[in-house]
Amino acid sequence: MSQMYSRVALIGLGLIASSMSHAMRRAGMTSEIVGTARSAETRETAEKLDLCDTVVATAAEAVVGADLVVLAVPVGAMEAVAREIGPHLEAGATVTDVGSVKREIVAAVGPHMPDGVHFIPGHPVAGTEHSGPESGFAELFDNRWLLLTPLPGTDVEAKERLTAFWQALGSNVDEMEIEHHDLVLAVTSHAPHLIAYTMVGVADDLSRVTDSEVIKYSAAGFRDFTRIAASDPTMWRDVFLNNKDATLEILGRFTEELFALQRAIRTEDGDYLHDYFTRTRAIRRGIVEAGQDTDAPDFGRMGKKP
Repeated sequence: MSQMYSRVALIGLGLIASSMSHAMRRAGMTSEIVGTARSAETRETAEKLDLCDTVVATAAEAVVGADLVVLAVPVGAMEAVAREIGPHLEAGATVTDVGSVKREIVAAVGPHMPDGVHFIPGHPVAGTEHSGPESGFAELFDNRWLLLTPLPGTDVEAKERLTAFWQALGSNVDEMEIEHHDLVLAVTSHAPHLIAYTMVGVADDLSRVTDSEVIKYSAAGFRDFTRIAASDPTMWRDVFLNNKDATLEILGRFTEELFALQRAIRTEDGDYLHDYFTRTRAIRRGIVEAGQDTDAPDFGRMGKKP
């Protein structure tokens, strides 16, 4: 594959950025990959893994000469990084991000983008509970959705080029309005993560159930809560603080649904419970039919990379 971008700068070298590096090489892209991370340890690990052609110490160094810059840092770090790189960006370069919150990232990054630079926010809806440069793998984006939330007046050619780039990495690409993106992700990702954290916390606080029992007798449901709750704490802290309104709205709806289920259990309303579970089961079927998971046992994860 001919290079779509001659020099790609990865700012942050965790799961997403390292997987992008692997996927670019799998796709036969000849682009030069330059990476950086705040932690010297992370940079050293990336060098040992040969994730990048060059690993540099600062974001400002990484973006020099880059025609694609990917911001793959926690949401709370976006503004500082954008401020640092702004004066060093090449005219005509595209800057994108991989954050799961869009409104606050646009507010943090946009003001620091100079004229002639194309800022096109993005979000690969893909991931695992693992983090760090050693956690990446080329297949992470295969048949997963990449959401672009282009700003008004975005250059069409730059957007099409970025779309083709993500498609080459294995993604399906769609566009979404910023506010709607944050609401959708609050439903599909943010609130479920908070509920998982809460359920694991409840088990930890319940003195009548020992830690060894929780670990030894974890069935699929609780086990999957613990998998989700093992996700990077810095990233998720920033997600909740920066998508506060949408997350609180969905949690409010969740609380109402939970009260209705409590009432049905208390009053032994079996018909309500059966109808409710039948309706929600259909959502799972839809996810499988859309190719976003398999119908295999163990929630489709047997034999898959972590």
